[in-house]
Amino acid sequence: MKKLYFSVLVVVLFIACNPGKTKENTQEEAPVIALADFNAKAGEWVGKEVIVEGIVDHVCKHGGKKLFLVDDNGDLHVNGEKRFDDALMGNQIVVKGIVKEFRVDEAYCLQQEQDFIQKHKEGVDPDSVYTQKMEGITFYRDSMKTTGKDHLSFYSIDYISHEVKK
Repeated sequence: MKKLYFSVLVVVLFIACNPGKTKENTQEEAPVIALADFNAKAGEWVGKEVIVEGIVDHVCKHGGKKLFLVDDNGDLHVNGEKRFDDALMGNQIVVKGIVKEFRVDEAYCLQQEQDFIQKHKEGVDPDSVYTQKMEGITFYRDSMKTTGKDHLSFYSIDYISHEVKK
């Protein structure tokens, strides 16, 4: 009986202490997407975690909760909930985040148009600003016609974490 008890104890200890696969290390790592490929592949990853790498070209001066990541072949906006450290500028970093999509479609263009017209009527936007905003709406519509799609997608990443490359 003691041998059986000892054998069961050894098996239980072996299973409990085995550094094999656990839930934590069997989860899939977030895919790494090159900045050059980001806009082409981002649609597949909306709402999911990804990893990107690039140089911090800019940290937004208005609140510091956005940064602009670049490399020789692409760029990307990263949005955070907290202020990014200005010291990140110029550093090569690896960012983990969740892909977000902002869609511009005809309904969006119509709403923006109405808002711009109202602000112009109220005197909030001078003629030059109004004209510039309306040209932006025209650009969106022309781009949708050119691509033959009913919307334009603009992708960004909602920040989770980063690591500075040495």
